[in-house]
Amino acid sequence: MGTPLAYSHLRKRNVPTLVWTRSWRKICHAAQLSAINQTNTKADTMTNSTPDILKKIVAHKQTEVAAAKAAVTIRELKARINDLEDVPRGFERRLREAVASDWTAIIAEVKKGSPSRGVIREDFDPLEIAGIYQDNGATCLSVLTDEKFFLGHLRYLSLIREAVSLPLLRKDFICDPYQIFEARAAGADAVLLIAAMLDLNQLREFHAVAKENYLDVLLEVHDEAEMEQALKTDCSLIGVNNRNLRTFVTDLGTTGRLARMMPTDRLLVAESGINNRDDINRLSADGAQAYLIGESMIREADIGHKLRELLATN
Repeated sequence: MGTPLAYSHLRKRNVPTLVWTRSWRKICHAAQLSAINQTNTKADTMTNSTPDILKKIVAHKQTEVAAAKAAVTIRELKARINDLEDVPRGFERRLREAVASDWTAIIAEVKKGSPSRGVIREDFDPLEIAGIYQDNGATCLSVLTDEKFFLGHLRYLSLIREAVSLPLLRKDFICDPYQIFEARAAGADAVLLIAAMLDLNQLREFHAVAKENYLDVLLEVHDEAEMEQALKTDCSLIGVNNRNLRTFVTDLGTTGRLARMMPTDRLLVAESGINNRDDINRLSADGAQAYLIGESMIREADIGHKLRELLATN
């Protein structure tokens, strides 16, 4: 295979093209991240007194999706997907393999900020963080792609996918099937669906669209009514969010309460409010099999050390 035109002049210096290609890719990635970070400087923060936070987020998301559709049609997204050379890495499969081997299955989250905390990490480098997670034992990654409230970006998915080999979850507020095609085109291996913002027909439809695109689904619930809805779908990966998305109040007891409703063939992921190994042990005793953790690692100076602490069984 010949040298790409953009790098053809490098051979005159007798430098291996692959080395220069990787170096140039790092430079390009750094430039893209710099451009994103210049716009993602402040989360739209809210307090626990804000009425129905989720409703505000969804309203903005619908406007955002309409603009995305105007910029890139779903037909164009499908064409991009057809041109992809790789296949999804098996998000749920990797979690089940970890559980079967008695490894603590942590979905480590790449997250700059949130409505309740504002900016969590000022020196936020998603590629570096993703690499640290992979090197220190994470099973999968969750990548925030919401810009306004969580300071994420869709571009993070493709950049991180090139940097690590772990399966990636697109974590966003999905209110339209368009976002599922968008996730696949951007490099996601799974998508998050939130029962609090979708009815049963939408949950079933969106799950079907995800499967048609070879994506796994993490279906998130927060209370008994949402769990009942989730169990009426074919989703086999159920996340229990200990944080109420309408008030942002966190209660680890939510996982134990809802775990009693879970059939054994579905895998339960505990989400939010997990700060230490004791929390993991408690949630495991309550029925959780995997753990989505972000803020308690992102805020630490040594992210890798914190992840190893969470994984430690003794």
